[in-house]
Amino acid sequence: MNDDINIRALPGIPDIRPGDDLAQILLAALDRARVALHPGDILAVAQKIVSKAEGRLLRLDEIEPGAEARRLAEAVAKDPRKVEVILRESRRIVRAVKRPHQKEGVLIAEHRLGFVCANAAVDESNVGDEGTVILLPEDPDRSARALAAALERACGAPVGVVITDTFGRPWRMGLVNVAVGVANVPAVVDLAGGRDAYGRPLSVTAPALADEIAAASGLVMTKSGKKPVVLFRGIDWEACDDSAQALVRPQEEDLFR
Repeated sequence: MNDDINIRALPGIPDIRPGDDLAQILLAALDRARVALHPGDILAVAQKIVSKAEGRLLRLDEIEPGAEARRLAEAVAKDPRKVEVILRESRRIVRAVKRPHQKEGVLIAEHRLGFVCANAAVDESNVGDEGTVILLPEDPDRSARALAAALERACGAPVGVVITDTFGRPWRMGLVNVAVGVANVPAVVDLAGGRDAYGRPLSVTAPALADEIAAASGLVMTKSGKKPVVLFRGIDWEACDDSAQALVRPQEEDLFR
């Protein structure tokens, strides 16, 4: 393991529009910053710019809420059109709560990809256009793989990509970035069979490497900074064909459902 890791936000990323070639935009930003990708570099990329490039945007004035959306919207004081989009993106609603002091309640949903998060990751922040919501990519792993492949073709250097989004966490306050898509980077590293610093055998230790990278990216990927791409250099990792789905705990192992 390297003792020194460099984390650097990539400057000069413009506002992304549907249909933009995200790989070419990142390559141009790297060139302006005079940064060459090295083998083993990892780019953490905010989900929103991936979703924007893929056109994962919906105008709320084009959404007709159904009966279930209207019922839930009344219960949690949300826009029924947004609730309709949340339902379309969800496998199920886990909790719907509005406390008396809240202006707007909370919808915790199991996203169709298995992630459990507020509003099925349907969001309005940093979208730009009023009355527009943004969704997760259809397949964030596929998006990450396509971006990594395009960067590798252009640079000749094998790199990793982690697509991040901001989630809350059960039992803990605050938000952190987590991995919703990965390419080449291991989602989880199984250390079972190794030994700790005192020589004791490890049996169940499995760091969520992709989530650790995503969380660290949040230190420089601020909400108002318009720096949605972070370059990591110096992380010790082995390339593999992994998926962010490996970070979703299987239902039979989930003690809290």
